[in-house]
Amino acid sequence: MIVHLARHGQTVWHRPNRYAGRSDIDLDDVGRAQAGQLARWAATARLDALVSSDLRRAVDTAAPAARATGLTAVVDARLREVDFGTAEGRTLAELGTDVAERFVADPVTHHFPGGEPPGAAAARARAALDDLAATYPDGRVLVVAHSTLIRLVVCAALGVPLSDYRRRLPALAPASRTVLRLEGDLTGDAALLAYNVGVDPGCDA
Repeated sequence: MIVHLARHGQTVWHRPNRYAGRSDIDLDDVGRAQAGQLARWAATARLDALVSSDLRRAVDTAAPAARATGLTAVVDARLREVDFGTAEGRTLAELGTDVAERFVADPVTHHFPGGEPPGAAAARARAALDDLAATYPDGRVLVVAHSTLIRLVVCAALGVPLSDYRRRLPALAPASRTVLRLEGDLTGDAALLAYNVGVDPGCDA
């Protein structure tokens, strides 16, 4: 399966760089335009399926692609962003030096208080992708999800320690695509074909 992992478009919290996590916030005008760009790429991408997180920013990013392809956008709550606990709606600078420094050093061991362990988030996303791989073993699937969740999925697929996701995989741009080739489920052979590429109707990656 070739899976295109697209981050949702820009949101109203993007410019202040607030952690959105499970908070159900809207796309802004830029994000809605980015969703349209993703749809134009999707129209010629020969996709077999379209799936999104159930959070509004992902659903609204996927909707134009569904119209462009004629596919039904299936919603899967397992693709939600990581729950950032006390960091939801706040910037890293607002969290206090101790919490921020420990999180940056090891975001798995020192995930935000009250939040979801990144390992648990990776496991639920892995289950969602395994189901897709079983249904579309030779297919091309677009998954609209979230920055941290996508980076955790890439680490899990490539055998990179989850604690390295911030260091090894820089933050994803809104509406960018990251492309994996999966042989079987996420425990099988995987190849990273593209990372953080902007939506370009002429790009087949």
